[in-house]
Amino acid sequence: MTALGRSSVQVTGLGLGAAPLAGLFTEVTEEQAHATVAAAWARGVRYFDTAPHYGVGVSERRLGAALREHPRAEYTVSTKVGRRLEPSSDGGDDLANGFAVPATHRRVWDFSADGVRRSLEESLERLGLDHVDVVYLHDPDDHAEQAFREGYPALEKLRSEGVVGAIGAGMNQAEMLTRFVRETDVDVVLCAGRYTLLDQRASVELLPAAVERGVSVVIGGAFNSGLLADPKPESTYNYDRAPGELLRAALRMKEAAERHGTTLRAAALAFCAAHPAVASVLVGARSAAEAEDCAQQFATPVPAALWEELRDTGLLPAKDVS
Repeated sequence: MTALGRSSVQVTGLGLGAAPLAGLFTEVTEEQAHATVAAAWARGVRYFDTAPHYGVGVSERRLGAALREHPRAEYTVSTKVGRRLEPSSDGGDDLANGFAVPATHRRVWDFSADGVRRSLEESLERLGLDHVDVVYLHDPDDHAEQAFREGYPALEKLRSEGVVGAIGAGMNQAEMLTRFVRETDVDVVLCAGRYTLLDQRASVELLPAAVERGVSVVIGGAFNSGLLADPKPESTYNYDRAPGELLRAALRMKEAAERHGTTLRAAALAFCAAHPAVASVLVGARSAAEAEDCAQQFATPVPAALWEELRDTGLLPAKDVS
């Protein structure tokens, strides 16, 4: 277990991202969601991340239900604020937002102080918990002014009141997260898809700034939404069809990993986990089998010779290889 920044909140090196539990792209049953969490728990995962956005609350409800059988002191939960959920009678599904669940609610952007507190209260109700350990400002890309002026101070107050143990921001970019690290007193930032075998943008400023400031980084999207898990022509990269150049690079990495007796999935996870700023790597799983595989890959050794080959062939820049 590793502490997040200077907080007392601790996380396991491998965490479970709970977006797939809410039917990310394809339907997931209640039973599958429960089995996924149970499998992750059995493999030692004790950090679980969710958000209201994931299936308009379905992820939080399913994660909370699955964790209810375990002692609260034995696991860490993070959720997010910035999108409030309002009941909707429009009907239909939520696939336009990526989730195969009924569109029972609509999302409303709100990084105000009142919105942050209301969102957290509603998340606790869905989770069935009296507290969460970590709260992130979720995707404030187009709402920077309100997030810094109102949302962040609200989280800081919640932390000072002891309502939450650690605070931060979670985004699919590195630039604004770097600003959070440098200009605020966050404990942790969640960076998705920007520190992977195929995209090291976070290594330019974010990760060095985090080390300098004593801020922890949680890495999401280690597989870049699929390409680094199983590279093939129909694979996705950051939720779109993978460009040919990146597909070819991923295939070369996979071949190299197998020559060195490991897997591309293991290398992708090990690469993220090796940086000194990184406290945990989140993986999304939609089944018990996927959760078990991720845990197995995370524990699979990656020979130093593989990193040397990737560096020598230009598939990785030398400065980013541990």
